Amino acid sequence: MPETTGVRARQREQTRRTLLREGRRLFAEHGYADVGLSGIVAAAKVTKGALYHHFDGKPALFRAVLHEVQEEVAAAVAATADAEPDPWDRLTAGCRAFLAAATAPDVRRIMLVDGPAVLGWSTWREMDEANSARHLTEALTDLAAAGILAPRPVEPAAHLLSGAMNEAALWLADRSGPGDLDAVWEALEPMLESLRADRGPDPRPGR
Repeated sequence: MPETTGVRARQREQTRRTLLREGRRLFAEHGYADVGLSGIVAAAKVTKGALYHHFDGKPALFRAVLHEVQEEVAAAVAATADAEPDPWDRLTAGCRAFLAAATAPDVRRIMLVDGPAVLGWSTWREMDEANSARHLTEALTDLAAAGILAPRPVEPAAHLLSGAMNEAALWLADRSGPGDLDAVWEALEPMLESLRADRGPDPRPGR
């Protein structure tokens, strides 16, 4: 009996992963509004009953897909930031990594376009807070504690910066020029620098 139970649990998890994979692909390719449950279950090769066993319906599946996308973006940002030994470089590297990750076509459509529209602004913001925005707040808090940031409330600064980066990602995603990311960074970097305490010239070479 335990072995049979384990097999069934693995099968259920495999079905759930397949629904997430195919749902994500279809949402990214066609947008939430143009994807029906029949198309999702056909792509996943399961029944509607199997879908409803894991999710209450299309909105619940989309929310799970969005959560997966947000976690992946947050992980990519954290990995890039953590590779930098200098705390300020961690912030700037993380911001640039977010712009690069969020402009991937599937990420942009699911996370930045359909996410707020489908789930509502408040719910989307709560999910964003639990992932990318939380890491940004933590980074700014650490910089403030180290005296690298000018004295100011960290939480509103994190919200404003998060909103600016989301808008920048949307702008970037609609363009394909090789210098677009550099152009956005040229506009965003002074915003970041304005948060720093006045410490005089950076002694590091090339800074």
